[in-house]
Amino acid sequence: QVQLVESGGGLVQAGESLRLSCRAPGAFYSIKYANWYRQSPGKERETVAGDSHDGDTTYADSVNGRFTISRGNDRGPVFLQMNSLKPEDTAVYYCNLRVIGAGLKLYDYWGQGTQVTVSS
Repeated sequence: QVQLVESGGGLVQAGESLRLSCRAPGAFYSIKYANWYRQSPGKERETVAGDSHDGDTTYADSVNGRFTISRGNDRGPVFLQMNSLKPEDTAVYYCNLRVIGAGLKLYDYWGQGTQVTVSS
């Protein structure tokens, strides 16, 4: 099972920025869909941002205008630029990629999660 490699989390103060990155090791043709999720203790997992192969992007209302999802190319890496961070953005952030791989099938991969902590 392929696990994505995430990086970029950390501890920042409110108003500062972070950029998360997500890379898929191994061989595949292209990333069809990319999504970032987050989960904080006691809360359900939330979809933060999504990006499809045709360029359509979606954002949760809570992050719209502050966060930007992007990718380096069709094979990644995938980024989540987070600006004007707020304490309520504190969570573990997970990357999810659906890639076209062997046999031109769609494969679903997840990252291990990276902690983002925003202090007030």
